[in-house]
Amino acid sequence: MQAKAAELGIEYDPWQQGAGRVALGKRADGKYAATVGGIALSIPRQVGKTFWVGSMLVVLCVLFPGMKVLWTAHRTRTATNTFQSMQGMTKRKKIAPHMLDPRTANGEQEIRFRNGSRIMFGAREQGFGRGFDEVDVEVFDEAQILTEKALDDMVPATNQARHPHGALLFFIGTPPRPVDPGEAFTGRRARALEGKTRDAVYIEFSADPDADPDDEAQWRKANPSYPHRTPLESMQRMRENLGSDDAWMREALGVWDAIGDAQVIPATAWREAADVASVAVDRLALGIDVAPDRSMASVSLAGAREDGRWHVELDEQRHGVGWLLDWVVRRCERNDIRAVAIDAISPAAGLVEELEQRGVRVTLLQTRQYAQACGAFYDGVIEAQLVHTDQPQVNVALAGASKRPLGDSWAWNRRQATSDITPVVSGTLALWGARAAKVTKPRRGSTVPQRVR
Repeated sequence: MQAKAAELGIEYDPWQQGAGRVALGKRADGKYAATVGGIALSIPRQVGKTFWVGSMLVVLCVLFPGMKVLWTAHRTRTATNTFQSMQGMTKRKKIAPHMLDPRTANGEQEIRFRNGSRIMFGAREQGFGRGFDEVDVEVFDEAQILTEKALDDMVPATNQARHPHGALLFFIGTPPRPVDPGEAFTGRRARALEGKTRDAVYIEFSADPDADPDDEAQWRKANPSYPHRTPLESMQRMRENLGSDDAWMREALGVWDAIGDAQVIPATAWREAADVASVAVDRLALGIDVAPDRSMASVSLAGAREDGRWHVELDEQRHGVGWLLDWVVRRCERNDIRAVAIDAISPAAGLVEELEQRGVRVTLLQTRQYAQACGAFYDGVIEAQLVHTDQPQVNVALAGASKRPLGDSWAWNRRQATSDITPVVSGTLALWGARAAKVTKPRRGSTVPQRVR
């Protein structure tokens, strides 16, 4: 492998040489030692992982005629960028004689070799990877956004691999955000750290968990390409433009959240989004949520601030649900509420008919819309576009809230919550009602716009 790479003009940094030696190591019977469990790589941005994996695959495709490789990312854009990057690699003087013209049609991007080998690229969000067979290598890029369903769809494609040393699975990603459906990647790391696997490779580059984010010695520890390939300016640019210290530690320094940390939105980002004097002045919306046992209910209010950011606050929280109807009706009568939002499959959905009998029409969020609402709530905090009023009930609810997978997205998890999370869910719904372009106006007649009080 190393000799062929050198023959093709491919040079590796020391970390890439070591990682390649481990990833492609063989047992006494000639099979790859990681052919069962695969190779997982948790690595920060701008280290050189695409070149490392991509160039190894190019060398293997040259060495083994007819090799079939699937390279998948979660998003189409990522898959396309990698395809374009590897196209450039195959145009090098010593590699080009081994190549045929690539297939560049959208959805059918493919690097083709004269010996019949090929590397195909696609996005998991578009269903790429289903229905293939006799696949020798699968690369799961953006593994921090890798669902068990995607694995179920794709891994069986390697069951009839023809490669003489066995099939290989690569899982490459950064530490997942709390909201990412990263259970598959997280599970691989956990098993490796606990010593529960003997047939897989796990490689992690990261700074110390308690590192000073601006300690350049920690930058070198996390990123072996810094500063000789990733210059200081590149790291500084990323430091400046990532939204928070949590994002920087995760994306640039490879630091995982503490195991067992259930808070979906990082506490630091939530604190930074607090403003006790915040007021909504436009696009006012209500969100209603009821606990599964109907012991508690919350109504939140969201709207646009004068500075263009979004405001969310808990408007009312009480035991039981008997108070809700009168309270919501009065709120809609006194203020220009553009939407009253409820999750269509939540316990609060049982109030819809009675509300409409009282003249308040409801905007019901279906599953896809609710997932979008949860993502928008998270993004609003992380990107400093959402402001809350630092209410203790909401802070406690957020600390006890966790997430559950919802397709390739996520939603708030009621069953595993350690406290009442109706303040967070109702705030999520209210924000969606304030932001959405199309909602159901609660009252058919005109209302007199008033500042919420």
